[in-house]
Amino acid sequence: MKIPELKGCGTALVTPFLKDGDVDYEAYGALVERQVAGGVDFLVPLGTTAETPTLDPMERLALLDITHDVAGKLPLLVGCGSNSVRGTLFNMQALEGSAADAWLVVVPFYNKPTQEGMYQYYKAIAAESTKPIVMYNVPGRTGVNMLPETALRIAREIPGVIGIKEASGKLEQAAQIVAGAPSDFVVLSGDDDLTLDMMKAGARGVISVASNILPDKVSSLCAAALEGRWPEAEAMNEALKPLYKACFVESNPIPAKAALSLMGFCSDAMRLPLVPASEATRELMKSVLGL
Repeated sequence: MKIPELKGCGTALVTPFLKDGDVDYEAYGALVERQVAGGVDFLVPLGTTAETPTLDPMERLALLDITHDVAGKLPLLVGCGSNSVRGTLFNMQALEGSAADAWLVVVPFYNKPTQEGMYQYYKAIAAESTKPIVMYNVPGRTGVNMLPETALRIAREIPGVIGIKEASGKLEQAAQIVAGAPSDFVVLSGDDDLTLDMMKAGARGVISVASNILPDKVSSLCAAALEGRWPEAEAMNEALKPLYKACFVESNPIPAKAALSLMGFCSDAMRLPLVPASEATRELMKSVLGL
């Protein structure tokens, strides 16, 4: 099993839609090109930010093919999680012909599994996967928090699980995972505003929403942190804080799409149940971006 290098800035890519609701594949390709030009280190298609639950299987495959064609040598960490073992394995198999380098598998949502249930779920998934797996802990979306003890148990005992996107919003939880995990286990921030603090604690980077908008800035921040240029990283982080906050004043990716629309890269169209940003959010993004 080939293990990709997942460090620095990984962008959780948005999915642009046309006003009639179809996927805007041309705009998507241009957005991926912009990410590559902006110096990001890896790409994360078909995650939360992509509105993946609203995409049908053919749309998912088409988006992934475009990502691969445009991304060059950048690693692709591809979202495929569901709230069942069968559902997740089906998603893996449907995308298996793609050039995914690793799978991003969210903690099952809605079911509210116990810690033992989480462990057994990842054990079952890993046993069937031909590619490495990165867990995704996001209690705000799933309704349940994977505790550090569970993450560490999985890291130590289940081959093929190579890392975690930690988005609990709890810095101490991320630090505990970093401190107790095997040296080759990758911890990535799932919260833009905690990226620098988590990297100071030993995390290797971020899966970012804000980098959809300013890929060069978030990439530079992560590069500075990885190289230990902390004063420079602190200054960059301070400058990015207003954008971090603005990206989450409404449900992600509503504000990010509003920003990309204002910048002329794609429309702000969403698929229900999400709707375009309020005028207040658009005005906030204008202010943050100096438009």
